[in-house]
Amino acid sequence: MKRYPALSLLILSASLAGTLSAAEVDGVLMDKMCSMKAAKDGQRAATMHTRQCAMMPECEKSGYGVFTADNKFLVLDAAGNEKAVAALKTSTKKNNLKVKVTGEVDGETIKVANLKLQ
Repeated sequence: MKRYPALSLLILSASLAGTLSAAEVDGVLMDKMCSMKAAKDGQRAATMHTRQCAMMPECEKSGYGVFTADNKFLVLDAAGNEKAVAALKTSTKKNNLKVKVTGEVDGETIKVANLKLQ
């Protein structure tokens, strides 16, 4: 039986490339630090999370993500974090920071193309 390492590598690369998928994700914008409480307490905790908390320096430093209706937390990439900070600064909402994010999902991270607070 012959082995074809180059072919195996090509197949592996193609399967890994397939893990990225274009997506439109709805959920609640949260910082990573506070997302742990929402993971434990569910959607009610996510919707009660305040914009003021999300903008605190330590929360902003932890980065942001989207807490989805199925209680998953998708981490935003660096560009997404910048978009989240800008959206939070211009918003007048106090809590229930519903957001729509479009981009490519790779595992538990989303490479953000667009982020809009609703």
